[in-house]
Amino acid sequence: MFKRLCLLLASCTMLLVSSVFAAQAERPSLVLLTENFPPYNMAKNGKNFAQNQNLEGIAVDILRETFKRADIGYSMTLRFPWERIYNLALDNPGYGVFVTARVPEREKLFKWVGPIGPDDWVLLARANSPIDLNSLEQARQYRIGAYKGDVIALFLEKQGLTPVIVLRDQDNARKLLSGQIDLWATGDPAGQFLARQVGISGFKTVLRFNRAELYLALNKEVPDEVVVKLQTALDQLKAEGVVDKIRARYL
Repeated sequence: MFKRLCLLLASCTMLLVSSVFAAQAERPSLVLLTENFPPYNMAKNGKNFAQNQNLEGIAVDILRETFKRADIGYSMTLRFPWERIYNLALDNPGYGVFVTARVPEREKLFKWVGPIGPDDWVLLARANSPIDLNSLEQARQYRIGAYKGDVIALFLEKQGLTPVIVLRDQDNARKLLSGQIDLWATGDPAGQFLARQVGISGFKTVLRFNRAELYLALNKEVPDEVVVKLQTALDQLKAEGVVDKIRARYL
């Protein structure tokens, strides 16, 4: 009798464990990639590689709450360069990249969750610069620094400008300070944050020339029901004021 009871208990335990593993296997989990793009995403140590709890920022905190509300698993990795992580998300099922501008050229390449926040496109100059602009066309005569693979750089090239490209956007802060470039095409507030990360401040905005909304871009193979759950969760957090509170912590 005792032996039968032990066998029964063992069988029940195995069934319970199997059901737990099955439930975990059925729970969707996504690989989320990002870059240093303060105040939206950044490594706590300021480096170009970080994972999970070593990341912070507006978008990081919003997405943590969104995935928790939607009950969807995820991992977060911050790495460099942007072009690499963008292509990883584009090519690999179960991957996503954040934050990225949702522009017409990218619309059909991903499935989208957002918006997470705005990104004004600006031209920054040194504080003592005499440059005064009313249009992007007027900037054509100047050396403009931009970031490889970034939507702002691509936009400038489509307008017929030839920006000076770097692999890390904060390098443009150093180049602008030293006079290697006249203007820095970047996002607001990201550009000023990046400059402060490398100990530089005092740049002024001489032109605002576009505005984009920033999103989580998911590989097209991510199931629609997962995208809907995430979007619904994000919309709920906005309605409850959670997103505004997160932004207030950084801005």
